[in-house]
Amino acid sequence: MKEYHLKDRRNAFIASILTIVIICALAACSDSTGVEPRAKAQKETERLAAEAAFAATTTATRKAALFAAQTSAARKSLPKIKYNAGESPDYAKQCGWPVPCPAPLPGSILPTKRIVAYYGNPLSKKMGALGEFPKDEMLMRLKGEVAKWQAADPCTPVQPALHLIAVVAQGAPGKDGKYRMIMPDKIINQVYGWAKEAGAVMFIDIQTGHDDIRSVLPRFEWILKNPDVHLGMDPEFNLIASGKKPGTKIGTYDAADINYASAYLKDLVKKYNLPPKVFTVHRFTRKGVTNSKLIVLRPEVQLVMHMDGWGAPWLKRDSYKDYVVAEPVQYTGFKLFYHNDTKKGDPLLTPQEVLKLNPKPLYIQYQ
Repeated sequence: MKEYHLKDRRNAFIASILTIVIICALAACSDSTGVEPRAKAQKETERLAAEAAFAATTTATRKAALFAAQTSAARKSLPKIKYNAGESPDYAKQCGWPVPCPAPLPGSILPTKRIVAYYGNPLSKKMGALGEFPKDEMLMRLKGEVAKWQAADPCTPVQPALHLIAVVAQGAPGKDGKYRMIMPDKIINQVYGWAKEAGAVMFIDIQTGHDDIRSVLPRFEWILKNPDVHLGMDPEFNLIASGKKPGTKIGTYDAADINYASAYLKDLVKKYNLPPKVFTVHRFTRKGVTNSKLIVLRPEVQLVMHMDGWGAPWLKRDSYKDYVVAEPVQYTGFKLFYHNDTKKGDPLLTPQEVLKLNPKPLYIQYQ
């Protein structure tokens, strides 16, 4: 556009000079002593110069308008990007992402790293990858998944993890009537040793059944006081309010429960001079977490809302959008089920596909 203006100004200037030269030549041929002819010639010169300048300006304006119109049309003709559910950056922004939160303290894992975890219990082959395979094979498989994620997002280092279900919900009330089983310290230490062998961190996951998180969580101070041990809570198996048996109804946690656990972790961090704890909360239903806007963020705790629903890719994306993106807390997680996600013939989502989600999950769990 600047080029059009320069050319037209130059043309206008040349036209003005030529006009003046012609008028002066005509005036020289007439009576040089006449004042009136000179005045007329001067007016004619000014008129012709003005017309030339106007014509040049008009041409420049037309060219500029044409250029602008063509540019606008080209922009409108560009195809709009089609996003799957949970991928739109505009929707994420409307929901409040990225979330204003405390600056990460020294030693924080998130957001500079991505955690990739194997979930389960070594006493069960059906609860997840952690117990499905022998220890050496399990750790080798985890290493393979870590490599895939590192290749998919080279800018974000991957931190491997073992996510142990340390309190397992039960279909029977047991001796104390709490519908849950606390794993022996021996099992917890065994998995902690595996984590250290693999350069992984460990998560203690709690399924309370009919127990109260306020009664169960302090039981694990002995292991949580380690800098590389973190916490997970599963609302699905918190059924105090409904009184239902685990597995027959989906449970729930309120923000007050999550705030209690977060405050407990904060106190541990300060008491033992630890780096911040990562705290994952499973979620795949609307009522799985209530009053999420009241969840308190603390510098000592990095809170992950973890979408752990299973099913076809479209369903998992929908759940991520509806229950995680739509209710921002701090960081996000995403679970992949080797068996449940694929049992109807659907493919397991790849790291590249999961990374299209917005915001990108920083905690990945395989079950």
